[in-house]
Amino acid sequence: MTPAGAPTVFVIDDDAAVRASIQALLMSVGLRSESFGTAQEFVRSKRPDGPSCLVLDVRLPGVNGLDFQRELADAGVRIPIIFITGHGDIPMTVKAMKSGAVEFLTKPFRDQDLLDAIHQALDRDRVTRQQQSELAELRKRYESLTAREREVMGLVVSGMLNKQIASELGTSEITVKIHRGHGMRKMQAESLAELVRMAAKLELPPGKK
Repeated sequence: MTPAGAPTVFVIDDDAAVRASIQALLMSVGLRSESFGTAQEFVRSKRPDGPSCLVLDVRLPGVNGLDFQRELADAGVRIPIIFITGHGDIPMTVKAMKSGAVEFLTKPFRDQDLLDAIHQALDRDRVTRQQQSELAELRKRYESLTAREREVMGLVVSGMLNKQIASELGTSEITVKIHRGHGMRKMQAESLAELVRMAAKLELPPGKK
């Protein structure tokens, strides 16, 4: 059994010998991997939930690697990609890197170059997953606020004083302070600066000024 959260390297190459060679290399350094002969096989597979990256051949039957990179992005699949190819050229490399690829390696490449790129890709995915997890937790906290607490929070982070917010909402300053206190506690914000950072991460629309 693979421990939960263990990283997985996915290898897509139509050459079985290349797939076997890369998987043997990964096994030698204790990395789990799964391999596929086509992009379609990868899409159909059930993938474990944990840090991962994709070692992707540029020339594949059906869809080529660069088109597949775009398809994954369009589908919201954010997996770091390392391209490998026997026929690389500069425009192809530039296109792949501009679209977010971690590395573009031309066969034959050094084992260490591939391993370095894989470790970089897995680190990138870990950071992304951590950020997504933190954002999901922030959204959960925000959803626990009442409509009025959200309104007050929006005005607070826009820079308005309690007195101005009370005037804006047609309520008392004490009531604003209560809503503000509840909102800060539910959001687990220790300071106004932290609340402002949380609002920025949540991309909340600015409150009225």
